[in-house]
Amino acid sequence: MMKETLKISLAQYDIEWENPQLNLEFLDELLENHNSDLIVLPEMFTTGFSMNSKSISEPPFGSTYEWMKSIAERDNCAICGSIPTQVGEDFLNRFYFVTPDATTTYDKKHLFGYGKETQAYTAGNEIVNVEFRGWKFRLIVCYDLRFPVWCRNTDAYDALICVASWPIVRIEPWKALLKARAIENMAYTIGVNRLGTDDYDLKYDGNSKVFDPIGNENQLNSKKKFLIQTEISLETVKKYREHFRFLNDRDEFNLI
Repeated sequence: MMKETLKISLAQYDIEWENPQLNLEFLDELLENHNSDLIVLPEMFTTGFSMNSKSISEPPFGSTYEWMKSIAERDNCAICGSIPTQVGEDFLNRFYFVTPDATTTYDKKHLFGYGKETQAYTAGNEIVNVEFRGWKFRLIVCYDLRFPVWCRNTDAYDALICVASWPIVRIEPWKALLKARAIENMAYTIGVNRLGTDDYDLKYDGNSKVFDPIGNENQLNSKKKFLIQTEISLETVKKYREHFRFLNDRDEFNLI
């Protein structure tokens, strides 16, 4: 089913530390009657950005994934966010994009060494795009946003989704980078961040944002206290790309 306009819901909330059950109970209530095509949740949305990877990681397609699948099927929508996942000996910060018919995963490439993520998790190495209702999305997680080559658009996507745990102390770069990635790639950027304070005493104030392909910030509407909504338009992407044609002048490169 092709949709020129997608209604998206961004969930920004205070994540209960390492407590998937409480977080999923909260989300069950928050997502009642959301009436959207796409739900975007923060990075590690059931645990917080914890480095206790051995104790919090789930198997691939575990219980949190099953919850996501149930929401997608019940509401005929897509839902996405990252879950700490164990695959063999490796612990991954894995982004799940779940629809009623399919699931796509992306493993965070750029691990945040400053926060000791490199000691607790294994980096992914593949760029991942996914299609949903006629839209092409690029999936990234938090620190990936700082790396423009990794996020570079070669006509492969219409919107970039970044799920994050980005603290207040660095919130200005968050906003600037989301806007920059939109402008340089002529694509929407959708950035979802959490609220509250985690067990490392890092404070978060949300600032979830959506920017259009020339860097204009979308108006966000609050459906509920912790759920904000907006719409993105494929016609807007096409209009700006046909008018400006900046992507035609991009430099060619290969990732090694």
